[in-house]
Amino acid sequence: MGTAERREAPEESVAGRSTARRGVEAPDRGIPAPGRAGEFAGEQQQDHRPLWVEEPARRHPLPDPVRTAAVRAVLIIAVTLIQAMVAFLCTLAGSWLAFPMVISGVASTVVATWAVVDVWVTRQVWSQRYGVVSEPSSTARALRRERRARRREERAALSEQERIRRRGGAGQLSHL
Repeated sequence: MGTAERREAPEESVAGRSTARRGVEAPDRGIPAPGRAGEFAGEQQQDHRPLWVEEPARRHPLPDPVRTAAVRAVLIIAVTLIQAMVAFLCTLAGSWLAFPMVISGVASTVVATWAVVDVWVTRQVWSQRYGVVSEPSSTARALRRERRARRREERAALSEQERIRRRGGAGQLSHL
């Protein structure tokens, strides 16, 4: 039962709506209930919506090396946070394990910082190697455009010479 139908019949209780719905289809599935296939098969479902709607990504996905470094950094940070929590609880409990956990937590913090810097450096390196500036004011784009124009002119000149050569010089005013 759609929202519009619920608005039209506000006096109907929630229990009444759910039992009325269960008679036609299985709950939460949109599948005809057994024994009622004839009633539902001929009807067109008016409120049919897909489970999800594909939306275009706002940003491009991370390149594989950057994603790998980011996952590694997240795992290291998670382990560091767990170590810090265990060190804190061991300190509260007065356990002998508190000191080794604090030392390993400090070391793990250094490693986690290194992992985050690794993500940043990997991203910068990837951008420098594979990133293409596609702005109209880009120097690289202007150079490519000039090279393409030059190649096009060269191909046109070669094809014109080839065409003249194939004709055997016909169409020329003098055969000197």
